[in-house]
Amino acid sequence: MILRELAHSRTGDKGNLVTISLIAYRGEDFPLLVREVTPERVARHFSEIIDGPVTRYVLPHLSALNLVLRRPATLAVTRSLALDAHGKCLGSALLALEIEVTPRVKGSAD
Repeated sequence: MILRELAHSRTGDKGNLVTISLIAYRGEDFPLLVREVTPERVARHFSEIIDGPVTRYVLPHLSALNLVLRRPATLAVTRSLALDAHGKCLGSALLALEIEVTPRVKGSAD
């Protein structure tokens, strides 16, 4: 399943920092996001454009994750000559992540 089927995102960036908020459409899907969207997995997904580990903040009352990525200074918004250096497009890139969904067995306890 593609992540965009379970969540939407908001992004922002300042210099070399990019934040991506990942918000579950339904609260009951939030545990799946927590399990599948780990800092390590996000770091692998963006390995070509980030520098260092990803920090993840879990916001259970909002059914959301906040991810902080660090880009090399050469890719920072104010330093890059790239056509689209802004972090706004990274939220959409994260939503393309394939996640594994284990089907629920009817009547099983969560």
